Amino acid sequence: MAAKKTVKKAVLAYSGGLDTSVILRWLQEAYGCEVVTFTADLGQGEELEPARNKALLMGIKPENIFIDDLREEFVRDFVFPMFRANALYEGQYLLGTSIARPLIAKRQIEIANATGADAVAHGATGKGNDQVRFELGYYALRPDITVIAPWREWDLTSRTKLLEFAEKNQIPIAKDKRGEAPFSVDANLLHSSSEGKLLEDPWEEPDEMVYQRTISPEAAPDKATYIEMEFEKGDAVAIDGVRMSPATLLTKLNELGKANGIGRLDLVENRFVGMKSRGVYETPGGTILHVAHRGIESLTLDRGAMHLKEELMPRYAELVYYGFWFSPKREMLQSLIDKSQENVSGTVRLKLYKGNTTVVGRKSPFSLYSLQHVTFEDDAGAYDQRDAEGFIKLNALRLKLRNLARR
Repeated sequence: MAAKKTVKKAVLAYSGGLDTSVILRWLQEAYGCEVVTFTADLGQGEELEPARNKALLMGIKPENIFIDDLREEFVRDFVFPMFRANALYEGQYLLGTSIARPLIAKRQIEIANATGADAVAHGATGKGNDQVRFELGYYALRPDITVIAPWREWDLTSRTKLLEFAEKNQIPIAKDKRGEAPFSVDANLLHSSSEGKLLEDPWEEPDEMVYQRTISPEAAPDKATYIEMEFEKGDAVAIDGVRMSPATLLTKLNELGKANGIGRLDLVENRFVGMKSRGVYETPGGTILHVAHRGIESLTLDRGAMHLKEELMPRYAELVYYGFWFSPKREMLQSLIDKSQENVSGTVRLKLYKGNTTVVGRKSPFSLYSLQHVTFEDDAGAYDQRDAEGFIKLNALRLKLRNLARR
């Protein structure tokens, strides 16, 4: 397809896989532009140097190849703020793919600014959410940027056509590509997601081969694992007394979750573009972190603050899922959420056992739990039970009046 715009230089979100390698060559041919490749290390667990070598092989100048370790920034500035909100999309999904996209978009724009590029490109298809997430990020950070989305432009509409294009253009193809795994995988330090092909029928149970980050709950140890997690202002800072950086801490939680079969989710979700999709997610460390954070909040958050957070959480999660990380609305909600976390500090004790994460203890210097008020024993006058009578009558008044009106 002929180029619709004149582009001098484009920054491509590049993994080195089949799709983005084909896109790299296609950009050179269709747009006749110089290409800068950007590969983000978000903790996906893959060796990234092959991406550099492949880009060099395809004629990319060394100074135009960027491979950045963004793991700490990813957890510190994106995952942790989202987890302060206890965000769950449609009540289940911990947003592992969604939260990675704004960081990738941000770094692409930074590289575009640094290299004088006038365009950015991504490999997301025209059916999914990621195209929206990437492009909303691009436009929020650089409104004048040209966005190239090859899947919405070219005629390479199938895997077979991609392979034919690769062979025609002498693009190296991994030997296993023609016998590739029967589903696609996206991974980062927070989670892995698998979808497509053998997972497209929501009635069929996923094969065990789909799971890469967790052992099955049935295969998990018969003895529970106990850990203690410390929080400061809503963020986890230590496990069993050992302070860790955000990415190191999440890595440790992933190891604990994997060993205990924690974090599997088989989900049919509503995509932003309108269709339903079936995905299998593994979020071992994130699942533990989510439960632990709610555990410390239960002790330290005022009831009204907690309930307001619960009301706002679905809206916040929806903004992240749809790609509005850089929107004023998300930033406003984040300010409110962060304000609520000022006293969310303390320690949570967790029991990890065969796919389950259970809070079994919690303590905090900011605890709002008063044993003297709640005890079934003598409270030494801390609470006058006779006060409850007037409280109940006042709350019952509108119910009484409604019933009298009906008569």
